[in-house]
Amino acid sequence: MPDTTAILLDAPRSLSAAQIAIDAPGDGDLVVEIAASGISTGTEKLFWEGRMPPFPGMGYPLVPGYESVGEVVEARPGARIAVGTRVFVPGANCYGPIRGLFGGASKRIVTDAARVTPIDAGLGEDGALLALAATALHAVAGLDRDLPELIVGHGTLGRLLARITRAAGGAPVVWERDPARRGGAMNYEVIDPEADPRRDYATIFDASGSAALLPELIGRIAKGGEIVLAGFYTDPISFAFPPAFMKEARIRIAAEWTPDDMVVTRRLVESGTLSLAGLVTHRMAAADAAAAYERAFTDPACLKMILDWKDVA
Repeated sequence: MPDTTAILLDAPRSLSAAQIAIDAPGDGDLVVEIAASGISTGTEKLFWEGRMPPFPGMGYPLVPGYESVGEVVEARPGARIAVGTRVFVPGANCYGPIRGLFGGASKRIVTDAARVTPIDAGLGEDGALLALAATALHAVAGLDRDLPELIVGHGTLGRLLARITRAAGGAPVVWERDPARRGGAMNYEVIDPEADPRRDYATIFDASGSAALLPELIGRIAKGGEIVLAGFYTDPISFAFPPAFMKEARIRIAAEWTPDDMVVTRRLVESGTLSLAGLVTHRMAAADAAAAYERAFTDPACLKMILDWKDVA
């Protein structure tokens, strides 16, 4: 088996760029040389901290990453994607006994061609944001789903939710407690929750990942209103029943994106309807992975950290 350099998380808070073996490609597979990969401050942070609840494929050592862009350098028979195509890669499981969860933080990966998405090369490193954008779209789109009136959190997911809502004709309010994160809005209002007197929101989308906020959000909805949990929550979800009963509250959980979401998201981005600009705030060389992950998970100013793989052998 050939070797590659990949990010190896061998235990909580123990992470480095390491040489590991990858599987040989088979029929229908692509070999992709990764140019840039993003660091998720949601699920990846939980693995890094050792706080991820039991999850299929959970365990160490593992290769993280599900936000990668690169170029196809080998296409096996049946792959139907040409060498030289720029693609988005949502991860890979090609590392033998090392868990590929999610497996995209690697200089070279092997994956079934059906998993990747061809993209416009002009997107550059912003192409790594497609998974998060598709996750936001998945939360908003669908039958009998109203647009968010209130979005909680102005991190990367919250900003994408707000941009998609604006593109669909909505006018969301966004809550953000950290003054440093209130900038960067694109035609929507970002305010401190303490300054918001409203208690009649028909739809509230939470992008904070904080289960403790749910009782507060129940108090902010109109009768029959809906709260959508769009983040990932490690703490048990609980709330007092009487306030929810009086409001006839509806609570929905938005899971990860689907292939159809990715198709629509790519069209929105490539048409200019949905902008990914300004969401990548930090970049570091993949060789400095330990410092990059630390920064991504501890610096509130870091919306999205990109690992640059171009100088990695």
